[in-house]
Amino acid sequence: MKYIHFEQPGPPEVLHLSEGPTPVPGPGEVLIRVEAAGVNRPDVMQRAGKYPPPPGASPILGLEVAGTVVAAAPDSGWREEDRVCALVPGGGYAEYCLAPGVQCLPVPRALSMQEAAGIPETFFTVWANVFQIGHLTAGERFLVHGGSGGIGTTAIQLARAFGAIVFATAGSEEKCRVCVDLGAERAINYKEEDFARELPPIDLILDMVGAAYTPRNLEVLAARGRLVQIAVQQGSNATVNLARIMQKQLTVTGSTMRPRPIAEKGAIASELRTRVWPLLESGAVKVLVDRVYPLAEAADAHRYLESGAHIGKIILSV
Repeated sequence: MKYIHFEQPGPPEVLHLSEGPTPVPGPGEVLIRVEAAGVNRPDVMQRAGKYPPPPGASPILGLEVAGTVVAAAPDSGWREEDRVCALVPGGGYAEYCLAPGVQCLPVPRALSMQEAAGIPETFFTVWANVFQIGHLTAGERFLVHGGSGGIGTTAIQLARAFGAIVFATAGSEEKCRVCVDLGAERAINYKEEDFARELPPIDLILDMVGAAYTPRNLEVLAARGRLVQIAVQQGSNATVNLARIMQKQLTVTGSTMRPRPIAEKGAIASELRTRVWPLLESGAVKVLVDRVYPLAEAADAHRYLESGAHIGKIILSV
């Protein structure tokens, strides 16, 4: 099979098309003939040598795919010719990819394979962190930073669909308009305004920026508010006022998705299928695809992701 390979960590130029053996599914696994794969920031971090794959995972980049099952273990829950999208621990930038059966979901009706490939990483992440860890409920005020990216566009739509009042930050007026169009009550251009001064007290914040935002996140949270951290793009070490956390009874937490046990990811998939798939199939929640690149142009896709110019998802067509 063809796949994207790199010998040593480095800039996007290290990525190149290579050939290697097609993997064989083990117990509980399926082999997917990949038609599209999502491009995500963890891929960029892995390419740069800052995010190694967990033990046993494929060293090939790519955490989400969509395609057709071509081989399935008897205990996988899937059959050949099933159209699926899947969250994978690695291996997505390839013509064929292994996935645990419990981490696969049917391609939602009316969605293309390219749209479906943009679902798993962001929807698993948002569901786990906003609803399972963050306990967002209807009527609460929710703030997502980076509202125009893959995580942000997903979080805005799901939070709104489940009755929350949504706010977002983004880096341009165009991106702010997209956030509002998706359901945000208001979007703050962080290059021009301070969200901590502009927004009302917030019940839940989903943040991937990190240390640069932490003091202001804690400032804008309402009493008993929750901060859920899912990335630290601008630093992991922050100085905070612990007394303020105590006085406001705040919760500061977070998680990563990739190292989680298969059973946990399978439980998330099950909830998504029950609670979120009807929203995708009805068109109430959409997958925003910004650009699609051929697999061989993965380096260009990484450059575009690193530029920060994208709105929604970047996809590789295989």
